[in-house]
This record gives sequence, C-alpha cells and structure tokens, in this order.
Amino acid sequence: MNLEYYISSYCHIRNNEVSVNGASFFKDEKNATFSDFSKKTYKELNLSYSKFFKMDNLSKLAFLAAEFVLKDNNQKENSAIILTNRASSLDTDRKHQESIQDKDSFYPSPAVFVYTLPNI
Repeated sequence: MNLEYYISSYCHIRNNEVSVNGASFFKDEKNATFSDFSKKTYKELNLSYSKFFKMDNLSKLAFLAAEFVLKDNNQKENSAIILTNRASSLDTDRKHQESIQDKDSFYPSPAVFVYTLPNI
C-alpha cells in the first residue's frame, strides 16, 4: 500500500484575518478583541453549533481553522489536520494563573486547568 502525503489546504488565523491557501477569506478591519473577531468569523461561516460560544479561545481557533480547511474538502475521510501555534496554551495558562493569585476568591477552575495541560 503506497500512500502519498501532501498538504491540500491550509489556514492561517492571525491579526484579525483568516487566510485559506494564501488568499484572504475574512478580515476584520477594526482592532477587535479575539472574542469579537471569532464571533464575527463564526457568523461569516454561517454555522450552527451553539457550543462554539462556550469554548476557550484555543478551541475556537482550532474549530474555525478546521471549518475553513474542511469546507471544500471532498476527501474528509482521508484527511488529517495538524494544528500549530506559537504560544501553546498561554492564553489559558494566564487565566489559570489569575484564578490562583486571587487570595480572596481562590478556587482554580478545573475546567480552565485542563486546557493548561499542553504545557505540562
């Protein structure tokens, strides 16, 4: 069995812009927060997955990138997705650190902690 591996599609999400295969697909000209940008991008894709809004930022990035890459892919069953970033789970690590530094309401959330695991 001879398998060929190649990149058929790729997506970059950075600086409030989504590019697919090098072409800009969606850009928010405003200096929006990631939360606002991800919501606009989600709506641009016309998706219906309400759990998206409960995801942490890293999960939202992965979800959106997968949607863009797989949107026109006719061979989904023979596909793999590789996700990379520069900061691992730094966004979630910071939220976890904030929760353990607050001496008045010290109770680190297990739901936040689980997303710090890529750095452990």
